Amino acid sequence: MDVVTYEDVHVNFTQEEWALLDPSQKRLYKVVMLETYKNLSAIGYIWEDHTIEQHFQSSRSHGR
Repeated sequence: MDVVTYEDVHVNFTQEEWALLDPSQKRLYKVVMLETYKNLSAIGYIWEDHTIEQHFQSSRSHGR
């Protein structure tokens, strides 16, 4: 079984790409990424000195 990393499942939009999404797409992104963080934590993923909330907040920063 291969190891899953955060980088394998994280979607990182540029500011230009993010600006092209409509509000419902942005909400969906946030819901899916929060669920992803929780699922990775549930299987024991190590967050390297960060919490799920910090990762989620960093995804929301920069207009996200």
